[in-house]
Amino acid sequence: MLPASRSDNSLIIAGQVSGACETRTTPAGVPISRFLLEHQSGQIEAGVPRQARCRIPVMACGEALARLAGRLSPGAPVRVQGFVSRVNYREGEYRLALHAARIDLLTTECSESSEG
Repeated sequence: MLPASRSDNSLIIAGQVSGACETRTTPAGVPISRFLLEHQSGQIEAGVPRQARCRIPVMACGEALARLAGRLSPGAPVRVQGFVSRVNYREGEYRLALHAARIDLLTTECSESSEG
């Protein structure tokens, strides 16, 4: 088996913020904001059109990303780039989250982005 590189775990997905963002601070003093991203799009699979829909939790760690995520309103259109990992490492728990490295607010009025 070939070793995985960092680029082998990369996800860019656009959608809308679903619900309110929650922000907390770790015991080490690192701010973490979490929100749900709701995505829907038309895709082609095996030559057949289909609807792709999902909700994925997004974790935004660090000052800049947590601050930007904390200002997002429900329904805000965003594009998030990052990597996928488990929410926590408890035995037998395998829920996934998108750990954001970049969040872009998708508006026609102004564009704001933050990289962590």
